[in-house]
Amino acid sequence: MDIENSLQLNGSSLTRFQGMPLPDSSTTSHHRNTLVMDALSYDKQSLSEENERQLSSMTDEQRSVYNEIMDAVLKNRGGVFFVYGYGGTGKTFIWRSLCSGIRSKGEIVVAVASSGIAATLIPGGVTAHSRLSIPLNVNEDSTCSRIKPGSDLTELLIRAKLIIWDEAPMTHKHSFDAVDKSLKDVMRVVNARNAELPFGGKVVVFGGDFRQTLPVVSKGSRADVVRASLCSSYLWRSCKVLRLTKNMRLQGGRTSDNVDDIRKFSEWLLEIGDGLAGGENDGEVDLQFPDDLRIQHVADPIASIVNVTYPDLQNQLWNPDYLQERAILAPTHEIVEAVNDYVLSKIDEEEVIYLSSMKFLTMIEA
Repeated sequence: MDIENSLQLNGSSLTRFQGMPLPDSSTTSHHRNTLVMDALSYDKQSLSEENERQLSSMTDEQRSVYNEIMDAVLKNRGGVFFVYGYGGTGKTFIWRSLCSGIRSKGEIVVAVASSGIAATLIPGGVTAHSRLSIPLNVNEDSTCSRIKPGSDLTELLIRAKLIIWDEAPMTHKHSFDAVDKSLKDVMRVVNARNAELPFGGKVVVFGGDFRQTLPVVSKGSRADVVRASLCSSYLWRSCKVLRLTKNMRLQGGRTSDNVDDIRKFSEWLLEIGDGLAGGENDGEVDLQFPDDLRIQHVADPIASIVNVTYPDLQNQLWNPDYLQERAILAPTHEIVEAVNDYVLSKIDEEEVIYLSSMKFLTMIEA
């Protein structure tokens, strides 16, 4: 029963797999659309109060973006928007405000993101590939197999007042094209005119920053990456770009020295993203990292970064806050394994390997 309900929430069912035992229908929600039920299972009163608090703390810039998107939703006039802002300008805050504002009225918001980490920051968020059934090997002819007449996912999308897609620049343009074609196909049943509108007339909001990670094209050139990006899709000409430029991390509640440090760091990142750091840029440039970002006197790189990030690790090992407040990011799996092996070698405890139960669901789905 638990496996069946989990599969239904992800647009699948045990009935798809020959030979699998099925739970008693009287003990499951098999006959109901669990996707719609889950999307409506919010406390409208608490969301309304949360939305009021969010609106009261918005900047004029954020309020303008919020109002324009909400106007399209409330008037049911469709539209495609792209909220363009670098990290710290409040994109996630706007997603949360839109979710609370619409869900407090008993309506549905489908919130997705290109990465799992970004999805966890939005209430009810999941990855775009998971929720929208986008093929893993997508091409210009791809469509979303589970967005079809009569499916639970289709009912959810038809009833949705808003689709939010965070970190959109990371995703290949063919993924957006696939969702567009599939939504046009099912939304024309509601109104034949929808077949001519972007995403079948739904209100869709993309968000992200093109300075950050773009689609990965295996062995692709700079031009290949640009051609794979959202801004190269035929849908881009339908996007209305809404910009956020004010860094919210520089607002009140901080000391003047702290604000100055954050401002300098933010400006340095923007210069790198815009290709202005390091002087004249002909494709390659030498960057000088600020001293406060570098670990000095490195003998063993892995030992140095672990010791700086996790000082007094052995004595703090069982302190949840200590572990939650720290992380080491690495560019490759090999480095991740090297860091993990070093940390484990410094811990005087017995190592135990636990297998995840979710692997079972992954094998079933595969």
